[in-house]
This record gives sequence, structure tokens and C-alpha cells, in this order.
Amino acid sequence: MAFHLFGKKRKAQTVPEKIPAHVAFIMDGNGRWAKKRGLPRTAGHRAGVITIRRVIRHCCDRGVKAVTFYAFSTENWSRPQQEVDTLMDLFVEFIDSEIDELDAQGARVRIIGSRQGLSERVMASIEKAQTRTQNNERIFVNIAFNYGGRAEIAEAVQRMMRDGIGPDEVSEAVIGEYLYTAGQPDPDLVVRTSGEQRISNFLLYQSAYAEYLFPEILWPDVDEEALDGFFAAYAKRDRRFGNAKE
Repeated sequence: MAFHLFGKKRKAQTVPEKIPAHVAFIMDGNGRWAKKRGLPRTAGHRAGVITIRRVIRHCCDRGVKAVTFYAFSTENWSRPQQEVDTLMDLFVEFIDSEIDELDAQGARVRIIGSRQGLSERVMASIEKAQTRTQNNERIFVNIAFNYGGRAEIAEAVQRMMRDGIGPDEVSEAVIGEYLYTAGQPDPDLVVRTSGEQRISNFLLYQSAYAEYLFPEILWPDVDEEALDGFFAAYAKRDRRFGNAKE
């Protein structure tokens, strides 16, 4: 049964005074959420998918221009096979159940990461999502799947070399054009849930000047109130981008 991202009306909330253009999430705590409830880790991942749906909807409501979810890293292949299979299945289920709503609401879906090792079924879902929404402009929804920040930079350099970009032509702007997030604003805010304080090879180049939050809340428990709390905390940050304070 599809979960409709944008159709449910909610109680009006106070809008934070400053909203980040791009919010990126390291979705941590699914396993701990399940363990606290005596459930298998796979149940935590399924609960986490519901949170993704809720977060996309609220970010749209708040006027966020891009949102990125760290769904599956290049290191996650080392997890138990059953868990890996569940994550693959959840990805396909999410695309199948939500693509109509995402497209209708102007979301442009981009799956960022390596295609190496992905099954034909997963690849078909990636193609479906990106082709269906490629002309939408309301919000970018990036799903970092089989993603690693260092690998992304290495791949960008390889593509630049293949395209004949010479050493003197390389600039930050040119590098940005070869990253998976080309054409999008860099993340203003990166949130890692569950209280862990590390970035785990996520958007290394793009997040050079991002603000970071490491809330204790587990990912499946993130709701609209928590999101507005993140935005309110962001609004209080004094972002100087390396410039001295006046």
C-alpha cells in the first residue's frame, strides 16, 4: 500500500526563520531502534523508509530545494547478506510505491553512487525514477545508494581526464560539474541521527562548508517537529564561510 507523501494534512507549525536550501541526512539508528523493540534489524530499516517519506514531504512543505539521503554506502556490502537483500528490496519498493506522487509534486529524483554490483532489478528502478522525474524542478531528492565520497571524487577525476580537461582548466567549479550532485546547491546542513559524530565518507567535497548536527534521536523517530528543530538550530548558526567576523 502506497504511503502518500504530500496528501496528508497536518497541524500547522511555526516555520523556522531560515531554511537550508539543501539538507543531507546520514540515516543512523535503524538497527538500534529495532533492537529496543525486540525486532529484527530489517524492521528498523522498514521503519526508516517511512521516515524518508515523512522527511521528503516536510522538506517540500518548508521550501527546501534539495534533500539527500545516505541509504547504502559502498561499505555496506560487508553486512550480512539478508540485510543487504532487504535494503535492495526496500529501495525498489520505495521507487515503485512513491514515484507517482514524487513526480506529481515536482520532485526530481537522482540516485547518486556507483552502479557496480547492482542487480538488473535495482538498475531498472534507478532508470525508472530518474527518467520519469528528469524534468521536474520543485525539489531534488537524492538517494545516495552504493555511494562513497572518495569514490565519487575519484570517478569525477577519471571523467575529467577522459573528457580531455587539462590541468590548467581544473577549478572548483569544473570539479563540481563532474560530481553526482551537479546542478544543485551544496548542502547547507548535514544531519546524522543517533548521536554518532562522524561523516562516514558522505558528500566529502560538497559539504566543505556545511553545518553539522548530531542529534541523539534515532532515524525512525524523526518527525516534523524534529525536522523543524534541526532547521531552527541551523538558523542560529553564524555561517561565515571562512571570513572573519565583523
